[in-house]
Amino acid sequence: MALLKKINQILLLLLVLTVCAILYNKVHKVPSALKNEAVDLESPEEMEEEIPVVICAAAGRMGAAIAAISSIYSNTEANVLFYIVGLKNTIPHIRKWIENSKLKEIKFKVVEFNPMVLKGKIRQDAARPELLQPLNFVRFYLPLLIQKHEKVIYLDDDIIVQGDIQELYETKLAPGHAAAFSDDCDLPSTHEMVRSVGMQNTYMGFLDYRKQAIRDLGISPSTCSFNPGVIVANMTEWKHQRLTKQLEKWMQRNVEENLYSSTLGGGVATSPMLIVFHGKYSAINPMWHIRHLGWSPDTRYSEHFLQEAGQKPREIPTTPLKQLHRKAVVTVLQPGESQEGETRKVQTW
Repeated sequence: MALLKKINQILLLLLVLTVCAILYNKVHKVPSALKNEAVDLESPEEMEEEIPVVICAAAGRMGAAIAAISSIYSNTEANVLFYIVGLKNTIPHIRKWIENSKLKEIKFKVVEFNPMVLKGKIRQDAARPELLQPLNFVRFYLPLLIQKHEKVIYLDDDIIVQGDIQELYETKLAPGHAAAFSDDCDLPSTHEMVRSVGMQNTYMGFLDYRKQAIRDLGISPSTCSFNPGVIVANMTEWKHQRLTKQLEKWMQRNVEENLYSSTLGGGVATSPMLIVFHGKYSAINPMWHIRHLGWSPDTRYSEHFLQEAGQKPREIPTTPLKQLHRKAVVTVLQPGESQEGETRKVQTW
């Protein structure tokens, strides 16, 4: 009996200790849970999906890049992370432009692009020498520069965005497609204007169909081209298909065989993309990328078209660069603001 009584006492003691341990844990875990909840409430942006936007900032075009960034930032509530790409000698200037402007509150990373990756891959006799600038080829190397994101937006620096970039980011990519572009033939309203300024919107304007290598592709010369100045890209699919290697291959072949057209279209970076992505890309709403708007001061547009275009990205004319760059940047700034100011909503150019 004495032994049984002692066992019961031990069991009772163990039960009491177990209850005390449970109560202790509950009491001391509550503050931790409340703390985590408070952190979540105080940092909602951390729970939002980041929208990575890649824009290049060349030495002579810093104002254009800043204007493009400002237009995005001022028209969205989304959690945008800007990747601003420059060459080594421009990196300090990029930071200075951002930190001394109204854009100092944006989330951004400055990424250095090494032009040595282009060595031996670019012909130096292009019809438009300004397109030979190293940063014009950054779009070929997106997965190498931007590594932690599944989906990325790339924008040329001559674009002003007046819609919510979130909408562009939500562009659906079909299975197996690594990128989405806007076709050059999607907007009948711009066809006459494109013809009047001599711009190209078919493959014939970019590829030299006199060359056997081009004819062997089996692509009709009248096929509508797309513009890689606005890209929504899937990085996983891009890497899986080894698209950077494919693009480099067609750059190299052009050096050896001069495959691209010498006409006004003749985009040095556009041509390899037209080849590699032919029939393998999804569509961006054409109102998100209206080419050549403002290219010619004599061109007129309907009021309805301008209102629609005013809500989406539009290219600022930058050719010839020296003549139009300053005018383009001034056009998109608030009256009385310096180049660091925010952009205004412009209905005409």
